[in-house]
Amino acid sequence: MSTPTDTRTFSDSIAGYVTTYEPTLDRFGLRTSNGRTVTINLDENVNSQIVRNLGEPYQDTTAATRDMLAEGRFVFVYGLFYQWEGGERIEARMITFPERARGAYVFEHPDWWVHQACQIADFYLRGHFPDGVYDWRNFRTKLTLHGTHVPDNGQDIRQETDTISRLVYGLATAFMLTGEERFLEAAESGTGYLREHMRVADDDGGFVYWYHGIDISPSGQRKVFASEFGDDYDAVPMYEQIYALAGPTQTFRITGDPRILSDIDRTVTLFDRHFRDRERGGFFSHLDPITMDPRSDSLGRNRARKNWNSVGDHAPAYLINAYLATGREDFAALLAETADTIAERFPDEPNSPFVQERFHEDWSPDRTWGWQKDRAVVGHNLKIAWNLTRIGSLVDRAQYSELAERIAELMPPVGSDQQRGGWYDVVERRADPDSGAHRLVWHDRKAWWQQEQSILAYLILAGTTGDPEHRRLAREAAAFYNAFFLDYDDGGVYFNVLANGTPYLVGTERLKGSHSMAGYHALELCYLAATYTGLLITAAPMTLHFRPRPDADRTLRVSPDLLPAGSIEIARVWIGDEPYHHFDAKELTVQLPDSDVPLKVRVEVEPASIRLRMSSESDGDTAHVYCEGVIDREELEKFRRGLAEALEAKPRRVEFHLCKVSKICRPAINELLFQRAKIGLETDFVIAGCSLPEVTNALMATDAFVLDNDHHCDNPA
Repeated sequence: MSTPTDTRTFSDSIAGYVTTYEPTLDRFGLRTSNGRTVTINLDENVNSQIVRNLGEPYQDTTAATRDMLAEGRFVFVYGLFYQWEGGERIEARMITFPERARGAYVFEHPDWWVHQACQIADFYLRGHFPDGVYDWRNFRTKLTLHGTHVPDNGQDIRQETDTISRLVYGLATAFMLTGEERFLEAAESGTGYLREHMRVADDDGGFVYWYHGIDISPSGQRKVFASEFGDDYDAVPMYEQIYALAGPTQTFRITGDPRILSDIDRTVTLFDRHFRDRERGGFFSHLDPITMDPRSDSLGRNRARKNWNSVGDHAPAYLINAYLATGREDFAALLAETADTIAERFPDEPNSPFVQERFHEDWSPDRTWGWQKDRAVVGHNLKIAWNLTRIGSLVDRAQYSELAERIAELMPPVGSDQQRGGWYDVVERRADPDSGAHRLVWHDRKAWWQQEQSILAYLILAGTTGDPEHRRLAREAAAFYNAFFLDYDDGGVYFNVLANGTPYLVGTERLKGSHSMAGYHALELCYLAATYTGLLITAAPMTLHFRPRPDADRTLRVSPDLLPAGSIEIARVWIGDEPYHHFDAKELTVQLPDSDVPLKVRVEVEPASIRLRMSSESDGDTAHVYCEGVIDREELEKFRRGLAEALEAKPRRVEFHLCKVSKICRPAINELLFQRAKIGLETDFVIAGCSLPEVTNALMATDAFVLDNDHHCDNPA
């Protein structure tokens, strides 16, 4: 028997949707994101798992693998590929399921991103402050894979302003999601450190600028004014000044510290006075550090240039958050100006499906600059779609949504890996004439921050347009990120993974703290994925935490992001642990009482239109389950999840407060019966009070419930 000489054997991964399962042949069909169909073969060597969150144990499903291969289920398959002329065979070795059940993606659970944020923030606190003292003199820009500082070896230590600011942003964001005091304590001390050591206040000029960093040596500190990063060497880059505001601005949202607002205003004055091009619009990317002139010959290739970072990065880094905290019209106007400039200047069809990212002073494209040349950063395109959609909720201009949706339509075939999942890094902006593909520039690795942009872009588009295609792409992106970027051994997230999802741990990409990475994108993702998923897609409430100072504005603005007008409202507010009622639910503001100390404020926001509200609480042996609205098939997963949470503590009595439920479907009743049997005969299921007759009768007909007419149905939902 002859053996083909051109057989290729290799390991790889493939992602897609199960089309069929053939038990007699022990194989299943898989359709990839772009519609390609393949056959996956199984044998006794296959293993499987469910995607797990940071801090969770391994979720082995090997014994149930074949039962879980239901049609339509999304899976990642890693295995052996055998290819020969005219044929291919794929043998699965590991199957990863992002869904616990079909359609129940793990990362759409309301607690998923909140839990992940807590884990990531703690990773950075342990790494930079192992003694639990948040003294930022001990901060180091570089953090190893394992979460420790790189040994000093007697050398000067560089603390970069932007790295500190980005970490402060992440810690402040983690506090907003979790209310954990340690995160706010670290964020406030980090903000104070930035203000004391990295900030320069030019009182004569009326503006503030920020050092590139500080070198710490045994003999003292050396301020580093101009950037010493390669792309920006000996210049003052706009993006460094922008990101110096990221952490303080997020801290300002929580505390209302007027000193931070002053820094924001005076840094914006710097932008307006020195970076702005008053003749042709937009902002220059670099200034000469001596003359503050964007046209100085000393800037070399950065002379009189504009780019994505100098124009677009205002919005996500600080400007949206500054507007959310203040509601000021000048911030809104700058957001609109930024979006107008992007919509007018950046699109490049029909030359390229990717936006143009670098420009000369007159807005003519700069296609020869440094490493970028005529290349596209995939994540920047997605970032534009995401931020134009956000700004479109504040400034209703059709060109924003049109460009955002056009980018979202164009990007998957040219910027994503439609076999394995995930999004690429840098590609050629123009298609290769032979293959028609946009060739990858350096590698096929996938960076954590570009996955973030894809998830947020498609999530917010799914939430604002209702387009199921956007939701599909958001789910695929979130599935890839959560399946492959979470480091379960050491904590945090990986910088890069290979195309197949294997972590890439070489050089600076091995680090979890660097010039490029500091917890910013990973924690921004947690915060906004929780926001968009819960408030725009799955109709789940969201809890936010604030700590306004005594000298803060007494109107606390609590909108989590720029969302469509009227789409969310405040449900409940607590100051300390006491309910507080002086708030405007629709305006998303809380009127704070005067206080001599910072106030502990907890706010629950929810979609303005919500079909099922569900909450639970326990007072010892009794669990109270509160429902309001409709419990039908569409809300079955939410009902099942809420019920499971109420029963987790094994109560002896479960009281169902259903007076505001207008309908309950048979599958929901069956779920109650199923859980009633599981929890045991010693636990009573009780209908409390005055539910509608049709609801009471449907439940009582099962003989599994006790009716307590003497117990009033006090429903806080």
